[in-house]
Amino acid sequence: MPAASRSVKEMAAAAVVLAMLLSSAAVAAAQHDYGDALHKCILFFEGQRSGRLPPDQRVRWRRDSGLHDGAAAGVDLTGGYYDAGDNVKFGFPMAFTATLMSWGLIDFGRSFGPHMEEARKAVRWATDYLMKTTAKPNTVYVQVGDAFRDHACWERPEDMDTPRTVYKVDPSHPGSDVAAETAAALAAASIVFRESDPAYSKRLLDRAVAVFEFADKHRGPYSSSLHAAVCPCYCDYSGYQDELLWGAAWLHKASRRREYREYIKRNEVVLGASDAINEFGWDNKHAGINVLISKEVLMGKDEYFQSFRVNADNFMCTLLPGISNHPQIQYSPGGLLFKVGSSNMQHVTQLSFLLLAYSNYLSHAGGRVSCGSSSASPVQLRRVAKRQVDYILGDNPLRMSYMVGYGARFPRRIHHRASSLPSVAAHPARIGCKAGAAYYASPAPNPNLLVGAVVGGPSDASDAFPDARAVFQQSEPTTYINAPLMGLLAYFSAHPNPAESGGD
Repeated sequence: MPAASRSVKEMAAAAVVLAMLLSSAAVAAAQHDYGDALHKCILFFEGQRSGRLPPDQRVRWRRDSGLHDGAAAGVDLTGGYYDAGDNVKFGFPMAFTATLMSWGLIDFGRSFGPHMEEARKAVRWATDYLMKTTAKPNTVYVQVGDAFRDHACWERPEDMDTPRTVYKVDPSHPGSDVAAETAAALAAASIVFRESDPAYSKRLLDRAVAVFEFADKHRGPYSSSLHAAVCPCYCDYSGYQDELLWGAAWLHKASRRREYREYIKRNEVVLGASDAINEFGWDNKHAGINVLISKEVLMGKDEYFQSFRVNADNFMCTLLPGISNHPQIQYSPGGLLFKVGSSNMQHVTQLSFLLLAYSNYLSHAGGRVSCGSSSASPVQLRRVAKRQVDYILGDNPLRMSYMVGYGARFPRRIHHRASSLPSVAAHPARIGCKAGAAYYASPAPNPNLLVGAVVGGPSDASDAFPDARAVFQQSEPTTYINAPLMGLLAYFSAHPNPAESGGD
């Protein structure tokens, strides 16, 4: 609402939240083991693995699954990650997950310290799969599993007998959104592996170039081509234009080829770079595009992209309590950023990551965020990001960590099939599709701890959390909640004081 129409009560509440989020006292209140949380955040991905598990698998209650994925279509689509608490492999969020994991390693790599290798392995489990999905020219396999049939069952991935239907996009059935996101993931990962595995890095970048060319040449949303399969779970509501700019931005960063810079310049208006700049997630990349490209401006490498810097500043202003009047971004009394909708922690981790990344770009450039008549320092941005991380780890009204296995109190009844059903070791006999319903309905805690999983968490201004398996909007973990959290935890493990600047 306009500032002039805000009530005294609303402005006072905003002032309280602002003080809580930005004051040095709030920063000093939390003493978390961010390194331990980072290790657990990465370990979560091993619990989401599909395919044949390696000898060094640490989540031992999981076993091999989906070993024939792709066989019906004559391709090998084993591997990859289950996106959340079900047993479908959705390519769109998986690619976004890989992109964000890589971005964290690119910007904060040195901060990962002893966790660097396990973080790279988490990225590679995704990119090895994405390389399989793009092995056929002008084709991207974007989903394995019938979501409706899968969601009608409550069974372990090791037992699943629902159809492993394969869905793809190609020139006759375009999917520029999912293809361009896949290209972004491969390009970003090519930077991650540039020094540790140059040959793999080159393969990733070469494939990213080819996949982006396909995405751009054969334009259209995959939600139209595969509507019955991908909607409503991962329907692309924002259109494919943002993914094309996002993919081009990552290809430019990875390759430094002039053609991608020119592509961004040529398509900035056509593809709506200034549209919906306050959104960022698996569906909408606009805020991420502006933050990513702004680094070029702030580092003095490309003044042409100044408009992206303006957009990024405007976006940052919407996240600062007491400054923002943006109706979609609010803070709870306990200090949690929330947006209307389900699985709120995806917004918390993704937007906090952008706050942290942009704060470091500004720090290196000696810049500030311009918010009309006021401004904000990089330290203020980092404090807001850190406050969100600390909320997740237990600094909240319930004194509950929303990361499974971290702290004394955390969610015990998460909406997750493999976690909530007995492991194969504990119950060797198969548990059928409907037989799992009894475990779903049970009030007992899950028998298997999915360590590191961050659930959807409080979804409104009440800071409430029911810890109920049936309330999936709040109790289900996803890979794209944890992916940006990796970079955040790495940074704060090395720089617990937000007044420090420590980007790589």
